[in-house]
Amino acid sequence: MRYLPLTNADREEMLKDIGVSSISELFKDIPKVTTKPIEIPEPKNEVEVERKLTALAAKNMTTTKIPSFLGAGAYHHHIPALIDYMIERGEFLTSYTPYQPEVSQGTLQILFEFQTQVARLFGLEIANASLYDASTATFEAAAMAERVKKKKKILLSGGLHPQIVETVKSCMQFNGTVCSVLSPDAENFENIEPTGEEACVIVQYPTFFGHINDYSILAEKCHAKNVLFVVVVMEPLALGVLKSPGEMGADIAVGEGMGLASHLNFGGPGLGLFATKKNLMRNMPGRIVGKTKDLDGKTGFVLTMATREQHIRREKATSNICTNSGLLALAFSMHMAMLGEKGFTKLAESNHARASRLAEELSKIPGITLLNKTFFNEFTLKLDRSVSALVEKMAGHKLLGGVPVSRFYPDKDDLLLVARTEMNNTEESLFLREELKK
Repeated sequence: MRYLPLTNADREEMLKDIGVSSISELFKDIPKVTTKPIEIPEPKNEVEVERKLTALAAKNMTTTKIPSFLGAGAYHHHIPALIDYMIERGEFLTSYTPYQPEVSQGTLQILFEFQTQVARLFGLEIANASLYDASTATFEAAAMAERVKKKKKILLSGGLHPQIVETVKSCMQFNGTVCSVLSPDAENFENIEPTGEEACVIVQYPTFFGHINDYSILAEKCHAKNVLFVVVVMEPLALGVLKSPGEMGADIAVGEGMGLASHLNFGGPGLGLFATKKNLMRNMPGRIVGKTKDLDGKTGFVLTMATREQHIRREKATSNICTNSGLLALAFSMHMAMLGEKGFTKLAESNHARASRLAEELSKIPGITLLNKTFFNEFTLKLDRSVSALVEKMAGHKLLGGVPVSRFYPDKDDLLLVARTEMNNTEESLFLREELKK
């Protein structure tokens, strides 16, 4: 039996309300499909398909096969085998949203611990049970700031990851928001001055180019002008040695947790982190897991707040996100618990020490200038030649030597982002140094 939730009259009324004449008009932005037939190969048996896919996969140049100094928001960290084993257990891997707390206590408890870890990491009072990734979490932070401050303008730093900027601009256009974006800040000369017209100011820490700034004074300026201050953290491991966003006065902190939750996997899936001050809690997107007691006085965990549209809030929802990166949130929490506070700090110190040694060595090479006075495990080099051509050449020598900034800003083909984590040993660093000397 077909399920038809809407009558024709319902559809006509909805179309009229949103100002379009037909359903097909909703798809006008999609390019017209070419008439050329899709070249699909003939069917093959299972063995042949496996051989074909294995051959295709063998062409990939992965971080498990060759040295990698890639970063730019996706960092190569060691994920313990225990994490992979645990998240593949059926009760975690196959579970969906924990609507029924009586059969979801394990998942709910870990998400509760995850929220606690994220809140402490960011130095804020409360965190949600995760979002999709850093880009969408940043958009949600901007939308939240608009709801709180009732303003239609936001200011984005030139130190923000350009993909985050594009995501925020794409999503906020439907809110009628004016997004002011400062110029790319490769040399950390930026001086942000909120005017008071903004709902929020958004910065990255460390910046896309690796610079570390103490934003305490900027936070004070924002609050003096009735503007919320939002901090984006793409490498949460940095908070093992740096001042937290909350300590600097952030009202909202968002970030990307993938590096501590899963392998790179060609860029995803991501894990959106989101924390804020307690007084802003009811404007926070997503869901919150809470701790309570049942009728027998036993401790239990439940979905305390779920302010999204598919729950009772409907059109009054603070967000229309329909799920979260629950499995990666579990992995993140397990990894953080395995490390502990001392282990987390030790790993952060190791990353910074390794990157510092590498930066010092590379900056001695003629024709290379280090643009950073401060950084965590990623820094920007300025070269006297084409970086994109050099990176392609290094890839041909089985080395992923960094990310050309020109991939994001075409006019900056002399800048190279280099990240060194605990996964890069001395031999790999020497390999990179010798390749950059050529």
